[in-house]
Amino acid sequence: MGTTVPRRHYTYEEYLALDEASNVKLEYYAGDIYAMAGGTPEHAALSLQVGSSLNVQLEGGLCRVYGSDLRIRVLATGLATYPDATVVCGPLERDPEGKNTVLNPTLVVEILSPSTASYDCGEKREHYQQIPSLREIVFVAHDHRRIETHRREPGGWSVHRAGPGESVALDSIGCRLDVDDLHERAGA
Repeated sequence: MGTTVPRRHYTYEEYLALDEASNVKLEYYAGDIYAMAGGTPEHAALSLQVGSSLNVQLEGGLCRVYGSDLRIRVLATGLATYPDATVVCGPLERDPEGKNTVLNPTLVVEILSPSTASYDCGEKREHYQQIPSLREIVFVAHDHRRIETHRREPGGWSVHRAGPGESVALDSIGCRLDVDDLHERAGA
């Protein structure tokens, strides 16, 4: 008869200490810590192109673009994660438990890969939708030309899709993302 080893349950404070000391990004949820998978060159290029495009469009305004090193936390669910890009409009609201964690994104971007698309568009999206300040979630496919935006509307969340030859309006920050331009500049 075998014995089972109980799984370790981490506190958020323990997670923060491990994440700060880690050479890989760690995601936290419900006492569990997950190493985030490394990306492909296509993923990295698209992430940079999205951030660059938004940065140029937002120059001189009240909104600021952050790369994938910014950790955000969903207080309602406890998820702590690193979107591929984040836009915060106005002053940063920092997590009192982790000063390097932001609580008030206006928009988050996830570059989809086959291994993470289901989680990103499903469970992770549901977590994101619990952030009161969040107005839009942008999913950019790296293996084909498609952008999907989930937008907070007065009656709930709406979904907007753009494919080849199209662009998507990001109403929350007054920007646009052109599907073909992003993919061509990223070499995807």
